[in-house]
Amino acid sequence: MTRVDEALAAARDRLAAFPSARLDAELLLADTLGRPRTWLHAWPEVELQPSVTEGFDQRIARRAAGEPIAYLLGEREFWSLTFTVSPDVLIPRPETEHLVRAALDHLRTSANPEPNVLDLGTGSGCVAVALAHERPDARVTAVDAAGPALALARDNAARHGVVNVEFLEGDWFAPLGDRRFDVIVSNPPYIATGDPHLAEGDIRFEPVASLDGGPDGLDALREIATGAPHHLAPGGLVAVEHGMHQGDAVTALFANEGLTAIETQSDSAGLARVTLARAPR
Repeated sequence: MTRVDEALAAARDRLAAFPSARLDAELLLADTLGRPRTWLHAWPEVELQPSVTEGFDQRIARRAAGEPIAYLLGEREFWSLTFTVSPDVLIPRPETEHLVRAALDHLRTSANPEPNVLDLGTGSGCVAVALAHERPDARVTAVDAAGPALALARDNAARHGVVNVEFLEGDWFAPLGDRRFDVIVSNPPYIATGDPHLAEGDIRFEPVASLDGGPDGLDALREIATGAPHHLAPGGLVAVEHGMHQGDAVTALFANEGLTAIETQSDSAGLARVTLARAPR
Protein backbone atom coordinates (compact mmCIF):
# COMPACT_ATOMS: atom_id res chain seq x y z
CA MET A 1 0.00 0.00 0.00
CA THR A 2 1.03 3.62 -0.56
CA ARG A 3 2.08 5.79 2.37
CA VAL A 4 0.77 9.32 2.96
CA ASP A 5 4.13 10.93 2.15
CA GLU A 6 4.54 8.79 -0.97
CA ALA A 7 1.07 9.70 -2.24
CA LEU A 8 1.75 13.41 -1.68
CA ALA A 9 5.13 13.27 -3.43
CA ALA A 10 3.62 11.56 -6.47
CA ALA A 11 0.74 14.04 -6.56
CA ARG A 12 3.10 17.02 -6.38
CA ASP A 13 4.99 15.66 -9.37
CA ARG A 14 1.75 15.32 -11.36
CA LEU A 15 0.76 18.90 -10.46
CA ALA A 16 4.20 20.39 -11.07
CA ALA A 17 2.77 22.85 -13.61
CA PHE A 18 0.75 24.54 -10.86
CA PRO A 19 2.44 26.98 -8.43
CA SER A 20 0.13 25.62 -5.73
CA ALA A 21 1.02 21.97 -6.37
CA ARG A 22 2.01 21.16 -2.78
CA LEU A 23 -1.01 22.89 -1.24
CA ASP A 24 -3.43 21.39 -3.77
CA ALA A 25 -2.13 17.88 -3.14
CA GLU A 26 -2.41 18.27 0.62
CA LEU A 27 -5.89 19.78 0.47
CA LEU A 28 -7.19 17.02 -1.77
CA LEU A 29 -5.67 14.17 0.24
CA ALA A 30 -6.84 15.63 3.54
CA ASP A 31 -10.34 16.05 2.12
CA THR A 32 -10.34 12.52 0.69
CA LEU A 33 -9.38 11.19 4.11
CA GLY A 34 -11.71 13.50 6.03
CA ARG A 35 -8.73 14.72 8.05
CA PRO A 36 -7.14 18.15 8.65
CA ARG A 37 -3.96 18.95 6.71
CA THR A 38 -1.96 18.89 9.94
CA TRP A 39 -2.74 15.16 10.23
CA LEU A 40 -0.84 14.49 7.00
CA HIS A 41 2.34 15.98 8.47
CA ALA A 42 1.89 14.22 11.80
CA TRP A 43 1.38 10.77 10.24
CA PRO A 44 3.35 10.65 6.96
CA GLU A 45 4.11 6.94 7.36
CA VAL A 46 0.45 5.82 7.51
CA GLU A 47 -0.47 3.48 4.68
CA LEU A 48 -3.54 4.43 2.67
CA GLN A 49 -6.31 2.02 1.86
CA PRO A 50 -6.56 1.22 -1.88
CA SER A 51 -9.97 2.91 -2.08
CA VAL A 52 -8.48 6.11 -0.69
CA THR A 53 -5.54 5.97 -3.07
CA GLU A 54 -7.87 5.44 -6.02
CA GLY A 55 -10.15 8.31 -5.07
CA PHE A 56 -7.20 10.62 -4.47
CA ASP A 57 -5.61 9.69 -7.80
CA GLN A 58 -8.86 10.50 -9.61
CA ARG A 59 -9.06 13.93 -8.00
CA ILE A 60 -5.41 14.66 -8.78
CA ALA A 61 -6.05 13.75 -12.41
CA ARG A 62 -8.96 16.21 -12.53
CA ARG A 63 -6.82 18.92 -10.97
CA ALA A 64 -4.00 18.18 -13.41
CA ALA A 65 -6.52 18.74 -16.22
CA GLY A 66 -7.15 22.21 -14.81
CA GLU A 67 -10.35 21.72 -12.82
CA PRO A 68 -10.49 24.38 -10.07
CA ILE A 69 -9.53 23.21 -6.61
CA ALA A 70 -12.66 24.93 -5.26
CA TYR A 71 -14.93 22.68 -7.32
CA LEU A 72 -12.96 19.58 -6.34
CA LEU A 73 -13.26 20.46 -2.65
CA GLY A 74 -16.80 21.82 -3.05
CA GLU A 75 -16.10 25.01 -1.10
CA ARG A 76 -14.22 28.30 -1.03
CA GLU A 77 -13.60 30.93 1.66
CA PHE A 78 -14.97 34.44 1.15
CA TRP A 79 -15.14 37.24 3.73
CA SER A 80 -13.82 34.75 6.35
CA LEU A 81 -16.85 32.51 5.72
CA THR A 82 -16.77 29.17 3.94
CA PHE A 83 -19.18 28.82 1.02
CA THR A 84 -20.31 25.70 -0.76
CA VAL A 85 -19.62 25.98 -4.48
CA SER A 86 -20.32 23.90 -7.58
CA PRO A 87 -19.95 24.34 -11.35
CA ASP A 88 -23.39 26.02 -11.26
CA VAL A 89 -21.83 29.18 -9.78
CA LEU A 90 -18.74 31.33 -10.07
CA ILE A 91 -15.96 30.64 -7.60
CA PRO A 92 -15.88 33.50 -5.04
CA ARG A 93 -12.77 35.61 -5.45
CA PRO A 94 -11.01 38.06 -3.11
CA GLU A 95 -11.56 41.05 -5.42
CA THR A 96 -15.33 40.65 -5.04
CA GLU A 97 -14.94 41.42 -1.33
CA HIS A 98 -14.63 45.05 -2.44
CA LEU A 99 -18.38 45.01 -3.09
CA VAL A 100 -19.00 43.95 0.49
CA ARG A 101 -16.72 46.70 1.84
CA ALA A 102 -18.37 49.36 -0.31
CA ALA A 103 -21.83 48.33 0.82
CA LEU A 104 -20.86 48.21 4.50
CA ASP A 105 -19.17 51.61 4.31
CA HIS A 106 -22.34 53.12 2.88
CA LEU A 107 -24.62 51.38 5.36
CA ARG A 108 -22.65 52.85 8.26
CA THR A 109 -23.88 56.27 7.16
CA SER A 110 -27.45 55.18 6.48
CA ALA A 111 -30.19 56.58 8.69
CA ASN A 112 -32.47 53.63 7.89
CA PRO A 113 -32.61 51.35 10.97
CA GLU A 114 -33.48 48.40 8.69
CA PRO A 115 -31.63 49.12 5.45
CA ASN A 116 -32.64 47.32 2.27
CA VAL A 117 -29.84 45.72 0.26
CA LEU A 118 -30.05 44.10 -3.19
CA ASP A 119 -27.53 41.64 -4.65
CA LEU A 120 -28.09 41.11 -8.39
CA GLY A 121 -26.79 37.87 -9.90
CA THR A 122 -26.07 36.40 -6.49
CA GLY A 123 -24.58 33.08 -7.67
CA SER A 124 -23.30 31.23 -4.60
CA GLY A 125 -24.79 33.98 -2.43
CA CYS A 126 -21.36 34.95 -1.11
CA VAL A 127 -21.94 38.72 -1.25
CA ALA A 128 -25.54 38.61 -0.01
CA VAL A 129 -24.75 36.21 2.83
CA ALA A 130 -21.61 38.12 3.86
CA LEU A 131 -23.61 41.36 4.06
CA ALA A 132 -26.49 39.74 5.91
CA HIS A 133 -24.02 38.13 8.31
CA GLU A 134 -22.30 41.47 8.99
CA ARG A 135 -25.56 43.41 9.21
CA PRO A 136 -28.32 41.29 10.78
CA ASP A 137 -30.43 44.46 10.91
CA ALA A 138 -30.43 44.69 7.09
CA ARG A 139 -33.04 43.18 4.82
CA VAL A 140 -31.09 41.60 1.98
CA THR A 141 -32.64 40.49 -1.31
CA ALA A 142 -30.65 38.19 -3.60
CA VAL A 143 -31.70 37.73 -7.23
CA ASP A 144 -30.46 35.21 -9.79
CA ALA A 145 -31.89 33.91 -13.05
CA ALA A 146 -30.52 30.39 -12.45
CA GLY A 147 -32.51 28.09 -10.19
CA PRO A 148 -29.55 25.82 -9.31
CA ALA A 149 -27.51 28.86 -8.26
CA LEU A 150 -30.33 30.11 -6.02
CA ALA A 151 -30.66 26.68 -4.40
CA LEU A 152 -26.95 26.75 -3.56
CA ALA A 153 -27.20 30.32 -2.27
CA ARG A 154 -30.06 29.29 0.03
CA ASP A 155 -27.93 26.42 1.33
CA ASN A 156 -25.07 28.83 2.05
CA ALA A 157 -27.39 31.16 3.95
CA ALA A 158 -28.56 28.22 6.05
CA ARG A 159 -24.97 27.06 6.55
CA HIS A 160 -24.15 30.36 8.23
CA GLY A 161 -27.42 30.75 10.11
CA VAL A 162 -28.38 33.82 8.09
CA VAL A 163 -32.13 34.42 8.07
CA ASN A 164 -32.36 38.00 6.81
CA VAL A 165 -31.95 37.17 3.10
CA GLU A 166 -34.79 36.76 0.62
CA PHE A 167 -34.01 34.84 -2.58
CA LEU A 168 -35.84 35.64 -5.82
CA GLU A 169 -35.52 33.97 -9.20
CA GLY A 170 -35.49 36.22 -12.23
CA ASP A 171 -33.50 38.32 -14.64
CA TRP A 172 -31.85 41.31 -12.91
CA PHE A 173 -34.57 43.73 -11.71
CA ALA A 174 -37.51 41.77 -13.19
CA PRO A 175 -38.77 40.13 -9.96
CA LEU A 176 -38.62 43.32 -7.87
CA GLY A 177 -41.61 45.38 -9.01
CA ASP A 178 -41.18 48.94 -7.78
CA ARG A 179 -39.10 48.10 -4.69
CA ARG A 180 -36.27 50.46 -3.76
CA PHE A 181 -33.03 49.78 -1.92
CA ASP A 182 -30.43 51.65 0.08
CA VAL A 183 -27.67 49.61 -1.59
CA ILE A 184 -27.49 47.65 -4.83
CA VAL A 185 -24.44 45.46 -5.46
CA SER A 186 -23.60 43.16 -8.35
CA ASN A 187 -20.78 41.09 -9.78
CA PRO A 188 -22.31 40.64 -13.25
CA PRO A 189 -20.91 38.99 -16.38
CA TYR A 190 -18.41 41.44 -17.86
CA ILE A 191 -16.05 39.49 -20.13
CA ALA A 192 -16.58 40.16 -23.83
CA THR A 193 -17.82 37.30 -25.98
CA GLY A 194 -14.82 35.72 -27.69
CA ASP A 195 -12.31 37.07 -25.18
CA PRO A 196 -9.49 34.45 -24.96
CA HIS A 197 -9.67 34.58 -21.16
CA LEU A 198 -12.90 32.57 -21.37
CA ALA A 199 -10.81 29.60 -22.51
CA GLU A 200 -8.08 29.92 -19.87
CA GLY A 201 -7.51 28.70 -16.33
CA ASP A 202 -10.34 28.15 -13.87
CA ILE A 203 -12.74 30.17 -16.04
CA ARG A 204 -12.96 27.26 -18.50
CA PHE A 205 -14.92 25.31 -15.90
CA GLU A 206 -17.18 28.11 -14.63
CA PRO A 207 -20.70 28.86 -15.96
CA VAL A 208 -20.44 30.85 -19.19
CA ALA A 209 -23.68 32.73 -18.44
CA SER A 210 -22.03 34.21 -15.35
CA LEU A 211 -18.98 35.41 -17.31
CA ASP A 212 -19.98 36.38 -20.86
CA GLY A 213 -21.13 40.00 -20.90
CA GLY A 214 -21.92 40.23 -24.62
CA PRO A 215 -19.94 41.66 -27.55
CA ASP A 216 -18.26 44.40 -25.50
CA GLY A 217 -18.72 42.85 -22.05
CA LEU A 218 -21.13 45.59 -20.98
CA ASP A 219 -24.58 44.08 -21.63
CA ALA A 220 -25.36 43.28 -17.99
CA LEU A 221 -23.70 46.46 -16.75
CA ARG A 222 -25.97 48.49 -19.06
CA GLU A 223 -29.05 46.77 -17.62
CA ILE A 224 -27.91 47.50 -14.08
CA ALA A 225 -27.12 51.14 -14.88
CA THR A 226 -30.50 51.59 -16.56
CA GLY A 227 -32.47 49.96 -13.76
CA ALA A 228 -30.59 51.29 -10.75
CA PRO A 229 -32.18 54.79 -10.67
CA HIS A 230 -35.63 53.20 -10.53
CA HIS A 231 -34.71 50.92 -7.63
CA LEU A 232 -32.44 53.09 -5.46
CA ALA A 233 -33.73 55.06 -2.52
CA PRO A 234 -32.73 58.76 -2.55
CA GLY A 235 -28.99 58.89 -1.85
CA GLY A 236 -28.73 55.13 -2.28
CA LEU A 237 -25.56 53.42 -3.51
CA VAL A 238 -24.99 51.13 -6.49
CA ALA A 239 -21.67 49.25 -6.67
CA VAL A 240 -20.64 46.92 -9.48
CA GLU A 241 -17.59 44.81 -10.16
CA HIS A 242 -16.16 45.02 -13.68
CA GLY A 243 -13.08 44.34 -15.79
CA MET A 244 -9.89 46.28 -15.20
CA HIS A 245 -10.34 48.32 -18.41
CA GLN A 246 -14.06 49.04 -18.00
CA GLY A 247 -14.02 51.75 -15.34
CA ASP A 248 -14.48 54.62 -17.76
CA ALA A 249 -17.25 52.83 -19.64
CA VAL A 250 -19.17 52.05 -16.44
CA THR A 251 -18.69 55.62 -15.25
CA ALA A 252 -20.27 56.85 -18.49
CA LEU A 253 -23.18 54.42 -18.14
CA PHE A 254 -23.93 55.63 -14.62
CA ALA A 255 -23.55 59.29 -15.57
CA ASN A 256 -25.94 58.90 -18.50
CA GLU A 257 -28.60 57.65 -16.06
CA GLY A 258 -28.26 60.67 -13.79
CA LEU A 259 -26.36 58.94 -11.01
CA THR A 260 -23.89 61.06 -9.07
CA ALA A 261 -20.70 60.86 -6.96
CA ILE A 262 -19.30 58.26 -9.34
CA GLU A 263 -16.03 56.69 -8.24
CA THR A 264 -13.93 53.78 -9.50
CA GLN A 265 -11.90 51.89 -6.90
CA SER A 266 -8.93 49.58 -7.39
CA ASP A 267 -8.34 46.13 -5.96
CA SER A 268 -5.29 45.04 -3.96
CA ALA A 269 -3.36 44.60 -7.22
CA GLY A 270 -4.03 48.22 -8.19
CA LEU A 271 -6.48 47.26 -10.96
CA ALA A 272 -9.70 49.22 -11.47
CA ARG A 273 -12.30 46.78 -10.19
CA VAL A 274 -15.41 48.38 -8.66
CA THR A 275 -17.37 51.47 -9.65
CA LEU A 276 -19.75 53.18 -7.22
CA ALA A 277 -22.48 55.74 -7.84
CA ARG A 278 -25.28 57.30 -5.85
CA ALA A 279 -28.85 58.26 -6.58
CA PRO A 280 -29.66 61.96 -6.20
CA ARG A 281 -31.30 62.91 -2.90
